[in-house]
Amino acid sequence: MQTIIFLLLVFLIVIFSVLLYFKSKHSRVDKLNKGECPNCGASTKTFYDENTKTMFKSESISARVLKNGGCSGVNDIEYKCKECGLKEVYSQG
Repeated sequence: MQTIIFLLLVFLIVIFSVLLYFKSKHSRVDKLNKGECPNCGASTKTFYDENTKTMFKSESISARVLKNGGCSGVNDIEYKCKECGLKEVYSQG
């Protein structure tokens, strides 16, 4: 009986840890897509020039397509932070 309870607890812990891993991975991708670095917290900076009445943006995250999957494939996108040098690759559909 103790073995069954122990195995059930281990199974639940494994399930919850896998779900937590996927949640943290998706939250990192969401932050990168918004232009915010999940490592150092750098985000897009905007500057306004009074003379020319122009708004300038300085992006902190640059995205580059490494592999294009075509019509029905998956794209591999590399995100790179200009502030801290973070480089991560994610597959997105």
